[in-house]
Amino acid sequence: MNNTENHIYVIFGASGDLTKRKLVPALYALFVQKMLPEKFVLLGASRSDFSDDEFRSRMREAIIKFKEIDDESQVDQFVKKLFYTSISFDDEAAYQKLSDRIKSLRKEFNINGNTIFYLSTPPSLYGIIPQKLAAVELNKQNDGWKRLIIEKPFGYDLESAIQLKELLLKDWKEEQIYRIDHYLGKETVQNLLVTRFSNGIFEPLWNRNYINHVEITSAESIGVEKRGGYYESSGALRDMVQNHLLQVVGLTAMESPSSLDPIAIRNEILKVFQSLRPIKKEDVKNVAIRGQYLSSKIKGEQVPGYREEEGVKPKSVTETYAALKFYIDNWRWGGVPFYIRTGKRLPTRVTEVVIHFKPTPHFLFSQNDVCQSCNQLVIRIQPDEGILLKFGMKTPGSGFDVQNVNMAFHYSDLSNQRIPSAYERLLHDTMKGDSTLFARTEEVLEAWKFLTPVIECWKNDKDVPLFGYPAGTWGPENADDLIENKKMTWRYPCKNLADDGVYCEL
Repeated sequence: MNNTENHIYVIFGASGDLTKRKLVPALYALFVQKMLPEKFVLLGASRSDFSDDEFRSRMREAIIKFKEIDDESQVDQFVKKLFYTSISFDDEAAYQKLSDRIKSLRKEFNINGNTIFYLSTPPSLYGIIPQKLAAVELNKQNDGWKRLIIEKPFGYDLESAIQLKELLLKDWKEEQIYRIDHYLGKETVQNLLVTRFSNGIFEPLWNRNYINHVEITSAESIGVEKRGGYYESSGALRDMVQNHLLQVVGLTAMESPSSLDPIAIRNEILKVFQSLRPIKKEDVKNVAIRGQYLSSKIKGEQVPGYREEEGVKPKSVTETYAALKFYIDNWRWGGVPFYIRTGKRLPTRVTEVVIHFKPTPHFLFSQNDVCQSCNQLVIRIQPDEGILLKFGMKTPGSGFDVQNVNMAFHYSDLSNQRIPSAYERLLHDTMKGDSTLFARTEEVLEAWKFLTPVIECWKNDKDVPLFGYPAGTWGPENADDLIENKKMTWRYPCKNLADDGVYCEL
């Protein structure tokens, strides 16, 4: 990671949860590692009325509580770089005041016009704040670069995504906009590229000739917590599939880029999205499963069902579980099914990519379930990041009984290497101007276009079932119906161990 140019980092929504839990602790970690520029200022902006010292005190507490790095010795030195200004987001005069404060800080710390604006705000402000910034010419790059960072969701559907695109590109150039998806900042997600394109043993096998199917799971053990109001307008499909999981699909399925240039990599991801076989409305029932968690006992404790959560409608049909089957129509992946699933209140928190290889043409050693002997490559994204290869070995003793064994690598085995958090990596990339791990407009629109038939069918077709599943289980049993080979099922990486919790294999 190279050092960056001097600049001012402006965070809108600086009094919010994301800023104190993730953004400021990540910036402090960069500071400790001397990865911030020599001249760096953080300006927080939100509706709350804080003085500079009050803001520094709050962020100091946040750095210590939500620490990203085990070194508190430089906290006092870091918070001196923090400043604050209150702002009413829809007041044009407030942005002139913000501009004056930025100019004052530039002059005081001898920093040119390089500025990053991070929108840690509700999505309803994504079309307002950039427009107001442009009105006071804070988008102009005549005195240094200007960059705009937007948190997901990037629109609520295809129509709103197009509207947001038009609003942003009216005043900002595409290369100025960074749509942040923290999943892409995880080391193991990035390692998908390295695993595929730096190892000669994988690339010859990474196609329809040797791969039976690809499975991607993102499971959470928690419910919606206090976010019921937000989740009611989102659901699992919008919250996880449209951005996180489809981006992982893109990295898994992409062709080798011509270089590590961000444009080259993003072009290949876009090609994957453009190759997704469109889902017909009449096929939605057969390729998409939705579910909602029900009240159940987990480790002896009764947990509420989704409809009993705070802010959720009593008869809500919002899905907390979504599973899809789809195809990528190109030469590499023609005919290979992709399965993705995500859900809340599942047995554990785990995200992984599983490559299921085809069985050998003639299986000599067992007449039982051939599919259980298929090789698997498991790339664990979180937690316990690592890679697992499953293959058959002879069971000791007479005969040729075969059992599956695991060859695993854990990132934690690199004991002398610290794994940076996703936000730490992505914030640093925005400072460097590296857009590799950020979605661009075309990717966002293609993802929405692909999912639109499912969204509309689930919204309008009352005959589409919403399956209930007890909290603490792996979702609706009906999700197994998506798997084409009836001898196969989803991979269940974690086993319940009664009151001892769960054990996850890697």
